[in-house]
Amino acid sequence: MKKVGFVGVGVMGASMIRNLMKAGFEVHIYTRTKEKADAVIESGAIWYDTPQTLAPNVDVLITMVGYPTDVEQLYLAEDGFLTTLRAGAFAIDMTTSSPNLAKKIADEGKEAGISVLDAPVSGGDIGAKNGTLTIMVGGDEANFSAVEPVLKAMGQSVILQGGSGAGQHTKMVNQIAIASNMIGVTEAIVYAKKAGLNPENVLASISGGAAGSWSLSNLIPRVLKDDFSPGFFIKHFIKDMRIALDEAKQMGLELPGLAMAEQMYQQLAESGFADNGTQTLIKYYEK
Repeated sequence: MKKVGFVGVGVMGASMIRNLMKAGFEVHIYTRTKEKADAVIESGAIWYDTPQTLAPNVDVLITMVGYPTDVEQLYLAEDGFLTTLRAGAFAIDMTTSSPNLAKKIADEGKEAGISVLDAPVSGGDIGAKNGTLTIMVGGDEANFSAVEPVLKAMGQSVILQGGSGAGQHTKMVNQIAIASNMIGVTEAIVYAKKAGLNPENVLASISGGAAGSWSLSNLIPRVLKDDFSPGFFIKHFIKDMRIALDEAKQMGLELPGLAMAEQMYQQLAESGFADNGTQTLIKYYEK
């Protein structure tokens, strides 16, 4: 399993491709805007003009695109991956998407002789660059074992969570935790500034204690530098929160913290910040 396809060279995808190549995999790529892939092509990735021409040439295909509609089109369209991949190939969707869609693609893939896993990630641009992503996997255990070396080239924590769709459900758990935490760490720094404290000193005191979190340690320093570039796009976070809210509704759950965060980020998107990083939540309080 040396030939890996990668569809979607975005904020995280380029770094993930580089880590796959560092691990010795031959990486074949496609993305809608070729210019985004120029750097990895120069580093040795092999470019294809269409996903359909890429698919037959790889042993393992990875997709990491924007929305569930993109995933559905790529896999289930008439000329989608379930018809263009070779029988016996593996497909790993690393997009944060719908658990139900993940199950549907896996079931139809099995009929076509293609082993499909859902494997969304957490860790943002920093984790992608350092190869320390958390990868949450759903699928058959034997298929997971077969592709585990590929996943470990990109991630530090690679855990099979259960059958098809379990990876996506676990990512929803992750996003629910982040959503309320982002409100907490943002309000904390807003308070610190209003109280006349030095924010850097405050961070030094609280980051290592009970208030510590990944968002506090990695995103709030960006806020203090007025760096709102995307490690993770607001528009994609809104998409994730809406998937989680839909799933919760089907389970009969009320998640008021998540609902509040979704509304706050939606207001930011409507104010022109959809392509900013999630740390831009600070601007909700500065308006």
